[in-house]
Amino acid sequence: MGSYDKMKKAYQASSKIMEKRMEKERPMDLEVLKQVEESSIIIVAGSYDKIELVLDLIKVPYILIQPNDVNQINLRPDQILIINCPGNIDDKGLQKIEQFVKKGGFLFTTDWALLNVLEKIFPEYVKYNQRPTGDDCVSVEVVDKSNKFLEGLFQADADPIWWLESLSYPIMIINKEKVKVLIASREMEKKYGEAPIVITFSYGDGGTILHMTSHYYLQRAELRTSRHKSSAAKYVMDEMGFTEEEAQIEDIKDISLGEAESAYSTTQFISNVIIEQQKNAKKRKKEKKDK
Repeated sequence: MGSYDKMKKAYQASSKIMEKRMEKERPMDLEVLKQVEESSIIIVAGSYDKIELVLDLIKVPYILIQPNDVNQINLRPDQILIINCPGNIDDKGLQKIEQFVKKGGFLFTTDWALLNVLEKIFPEYVKYNQRPTGDDCVSVEVVDKSNKFLEGLFQADADPIWWLESLSYPIMIINKEKVKVLIASREMEKKYGEAPIVITFSYGDGGTILHMTSHYYLQRAELRTSRHKSSAAKYVMDEMGFTEEEAQIEDIKDISLGEAESAYSTTQFISNVIIEQQKNAKKRKKEKKDK
């Protein structure tokens, strides 16, 4: 079985792992996720990344548009706009995105959108350091363990690996006071000059930008250690507290811990982002109503 097929199975298993875990540990958050309306999430199609494949697996609805449609759609501050790599959007579309975020919208971008979207709209915050990566994998560390976007992603003693797509764009932070690093990599910094892997910052009236290096839908994982090479069933039993019966999940027997961890972390991450955005949008709506 090739690495792409293995990661497809890993994503299929991870969606089931996530649902089972959230049913036990975060049932109210899972309910928020299940109540998402199609119009809450707008995804801009990409030729290199496909976040929509992950949302399909976790059964979260969305509207998929093409990059040249951005300047023609109406965006609301309570929505999430997800831009897949490469993010080739015209100037009118970029202006619309800037206004969307400024009014409280949530923008989530990946990889080349750092240069094509963020550097053009928010040049005083972040930029591409002009040192593209190879097709590589690097070890990562969670910087902000209290951030809700990262809830349930990595265990305390985990040694997670992050796949860098060939020619991924390292993130140079310009405004170190406002831009927060959520996940970083010393290995990434040593090889490519910058440590940030996942960053976030606020803009305008409650708007949020979230960006990550590399692609969201991973096509392979790297198995460096004996832990990574162990079974995915062991992963959910030892690190998530699943019983042997709960660990009987379709597709899980065909994948390793490292593959399951990589797929699960991205699946749980996007779910956390959607849940937090839904909660914040509801809170803002209530505050506006109470005024």
